[in-house]
This record gives sequence, C-alpha cells and structure tokens, in this order.
Amino acid sequence: MLKKQRDKNLKQEKTGKMKQVVFLLLLVLGWSSIAQVSFTAEASRSKLGINERLKVEFKVDANGDNFIPPSFNGFTKIGGPNQSISQSWVNGKSTFQKTYTYFFQPVKRGTFTIGQAEITVDGQVYKTSPIQIEVTAAVDTPNQSRAVAEAEDGIHLIAEVSDSNPYLNEGIYVVYKLFFSSTVNIRNWRPLDNPKFEGFWSQNIDIDQLELKEGEFAGQPYRYVELRKTVLYPQKTGELKIEPLSLAVSVEVPTDRRDFFGRRMYDVVEKNFSASTKTIDVNPLPEEGKPEGFSGAVGEFDFQLKASEQTVVAQTSFELSSEVSGKGNLKLFNLPKIQTPSSFEVYEPERSENVRTSSLGMRGSITEKYTVIPEFKGEYVIQPTTFSYFNPRTKVYETLQSEPIKISVTPNPQRQEETSVISGTDTDTPRNLISSKNNFNYIKLSANLRAKNQTQFFQSPLYWTLFFIPFLSIPLMLIFGKVKNRGTDENQLQQKRASKLAKRYLSEAKRNIGDSKTFYESLERALHNYMKARLKIQTLDMQKDKIQALLTQKGVSQGTTENFLKILESCELARYTPTVTEDMQKDYKEAARVISEIDKEV
Repeated sequence: MLKKQRDKNLKQEKTGKMKQVVFLLLLVLGWSSIAQVSFTAEASRSKLGINERLKVEFKVDANGDNFIPPSFNGFTKIGGPNQSISQSWVNGKSTFQKTYTYFFQPVKRGTFTIGQAEITVDGQVYKTSPIQIEVTAAVDTPNQSRAVAEAEDGIHLIAEVSDSNPYLNEGIYVVYKLFFSSTVNIRNWRPLDNPKFEGFWSQNIDIDQLELKEGEFAGQPYRYVELRKTVLYPQKTGELKIEPLSLAVSVEVPTDRRDFFGRRMYDVVEKNFSASTKTIDVNPLPEEGKPEGFSGAVGEFDFQLKASEQTVVAQTSFELSSEVSGKGNLKLFNLPKIQTPSSFEVYEPERSENVRTSSLGMRGSITEKYTVIPEFKGEYVIQPTTFSYFNPRTKVYETLQSEPIKISVTPNPQRQEETSVISGTDTDTPRNLISSKNNFNYIKLSANLRAKNQTQFFQSPLYWTLFFIPFLSIPLMLIFGKVKNRGTDENQLQQKRASKLAKRYLSEAKRNIGDSKTFYESLERALHNYMKARLKIQTLDMQKDKIQALLTQKGVSQGTTENFLKILESCELARYTPTVTEDMQKDYKEAARVISEIDKEV
C-alpha cells in the first residue's frame, strides 16, 4: 500500500511539472507574438545656440525598409543620412538595430518641430514622435565639429565695445571684426543672427565698402575686416547685455587628396562663428547737483536763443529760434520752453533735426522755431532761457543761459491804434487810451434844425428810410451769404491746418517707410512730440493712462483716444519685429488721421 501511494504521488508531481513547463512555453510564445517594433527619434540636444550643431538619430530594432525622413524646417542639413546596422547575440538572445543619422545647423532663432519619420517593417508602417528643438542666441562656447576644426584655428569673430562702463544716455559703439590668418581662404559670409540691443537706443553705421586691414590677434599677425558698427545709447541703468553677431562663413579646408600635378585639393565647408556676449554696466546720472528742469541731455552742447527780427510791426509775425548744438544724445531730450511777454501770441514750435550719426555718436543741432505775433506797440524783453546737460567727460552738470532779447514793436499803419501798453515784461497789462485823431469827436460843429410842429412826409427821415430799405436789403443778403460761406471756409481752413500739422510732425516717419525699426522710432517720436507741442504734456508723463486721462479732459472722443493709444502700442511692438512696407504705410496714414482728429477736437 505504501509503495502504491508513493508511486501515485510521484506521478502527480511529474504531471504538475509538465503543466508548469507548458504554461511557461505558452507565456513566452504569447509575449513574442505581441512584441512591437520600436522606432524612435533622438536629438543630441533639445536646446542649442544658433552657432551650434545638432545631431538627430532615427533608430529601429527591426530590419525595415522604405525609410522616409521628416521635414527639418528651421535647419540646414550639413551631413547625412548616415546608415549603420548593429546586431549581436548575448546569452542566446539576438538584438538588432538600424540607425539613420543626420547633422544640422540652425538657420534662425525660435522653437522648431522635427516631424515624424516613417519606416515599413513586414508591411506595416511605423512612425516616430515629433521632437521640439529650441534655438537661442549664439553661445560663447559652442559644441565643436571635427569637419571644420582646421578652419576654426584661423578665423575669429570679435566684438569690441568702446566703453563698458558708460553713463545713462552716454553714447558708445560696438564694432564687429572678422579676423582670419593668411593660411585661411574665405569664400563668402552671410549673417545668421543679428543682435538685439534691448535696453539701448541703437543705430547702425553704414559701411559702404569693406576694407581689408592688417592687425594682430593673440599676438599673431592677422588680416581683418570691420563688418558692422552700431552706435548705442543706454536707456536703463545696471547691467545690459549686447547679444553676439553670428555669421556663416564659407572656408576652404585642405584635404588629403591631390590633383594631377601633386597640388593639395581643398573642400569648401561652411562654419558658423559668433562674437562673445558683451556686458555693459551703465552708471546712473548723479542726483547731486542735478538742475531743476533737467531733461536728460548727456554730452557736450552749446545753446542759443535768437530772434529773426528785433524791430517788428504790431500784428505781424517774426520767428524765435531755440537751438542746441554739439555732440551727445541730441534726439533723446526736449529743448527748454521759452518765456515771452503775455502780449505776444506764440504758436507751437516746429522741430527740425540736423544730426549726423557716426561711431563717435550723434553730432549736429536740434532747432525749435516759434512763430510769434506781438499784439501792441511798445518795448519788450524776452527773458533769458536756461538749458542744462550732464557732461560725462567732466562728470558734472552744466547750465547754459541765453542772452535777453529786446523787441521793439511799432504801430501798424494799416490798423487804427486803439490801445497802448507800458513797455516791460510779462506783467504788462494794456490800458485803453483815446487816439489823438479822435480827441474832439464829441464836439458838434454843425446843426440840423427844423421848425417845431412841422409835419412833412416827403423827404422826411421816414420817407428816405422806406425808400432805401429795398436797396439796403441787397448788400445785407450778400453779407449774410459771405458770413455763412466764411464759416464753411473757416472749417475747411481748420481741417487744412490740422492736416498740415500732422504732416509736419510725421514727415520724418514718412521718409523712413521701408525701414521697420527706424520708421517706428520716428513715428513714436512724432507722436510724442505732437503730444508735448499740442497738449503741453511733459516727457515724464508719456504714460498711456495719463495720456488717456489728458485727452479725455481736453474733450477728445473716446474712439479717437483709443486709436491714438493703439498706434503708440503698435510702435512699441513693431519696432524690433519684421514689418512689410504696406503695414508701415497703413500705420502712417492712421497716425496722420488721428492727429488731425485730435487737433480738430481739442
């Protein structure tokens, strides 16, 4: 009995082990039947500078065919596709992998997507997932490329800054130089990425023709060319960064091949070079000694106030010119306001700029011309006007004062003199005097007597009144028509004057249509100058909420106010973004229309 029981247990144990083996075999076969093909895309980096290289690999763990690469928008292919296959056996297990490799160079900044690649395995199509790549400004230490290592040794792109520690609104310049040794042959170059000078007022200096010069780099003789110069005026204090300029340079690189005559053969490769990022530490202007009314002028200037005439006839106009000349931030401050006698009618000034910009900064003059009309005869004095600026060379504030101007106003012979004033300053008030020609108008020199109680209609005053009424009605009707037409003419004249004022302030912007950055700088400056001239608003008050409140207070409609603020916002957004000429012309016309509307409503 015991033997039979033992045999029975052994038989059951063998049966259980067989079931386990069968279960494991079925499990392995099941997993193999549901295994998926792996097809992936890998990028060497998810974020890189515009002067760096990118490697992208597409890997599949099965022997597929009909590989279709994705689109590579935003990148230039510089190598590939390189195909490689690896297969191995480890502990009886086989592994297989096929790889397609590409090398790319970014063409501009931004965020780009490498799309889906496709491959066919056993009749089924597999796709990779998209990859997002962010391209930033050039970096100081880009990843190296062995293919162009020889070219790097003889080419250097350098950014030189005239002053790394300027004052606020003090002019400096940055120049980009391309150095290359005598053993390097350069075919061509093109800009990859232009620096953005955030926090600076900037203007490029045109270089009409590149000039090859001799110089040194790291103690070795080099040749170089100055590719670009830019004048910068810092608008903020503290540390400001100047982004690097990036170039794609076509260079001849020697190879191991030789021609029929034994001369070494060269390949032309394209290499990207970038100047290093420069950091500028901007000093604030000192508070100690800052004059009252200082408007932000930094440089070395002269100031004068002059009149076109010093003897004028009453009710006729003359010009009063305020001029600042010299070198410094001429386009970035306001001229001082002039003070005239109260009996002078003064119109808004017309601003003109005669400024040349070179690597040494702005030089020239800024002029504001006032049209002045004296109302009454007399002797007047235009009081001196002061102008203050900060001199970065001496590091102190300096104040200039104009000379007083005497204006002699004579009577207007074409108009009867009814009033006269005592000569003096702004506190003068006119007093009425009887003209010498009218001193005896109140004495009757002849009498018109008639008999008492005489009644006679013929040739009586009533007779003549009724007689001439029909004739008098004709000129009255003509006069009434002229008055009506005059009102219409005055409206048309007001519209023409508003349009002329708009064109005068926008003339500089119109000349720069086609150059997005310069156009929107000129348009914004024109709108600011208009606000200062027409509504007496100061530079410190050039904020949207204050402008809106002031326009509303002046009676400007809400629609016109919103349109004006939209144009200002458009100038701020579009200054450093690409803009087509049609959009500039549209913004120019809209600005002229809004200025005309404001001028009619105020």
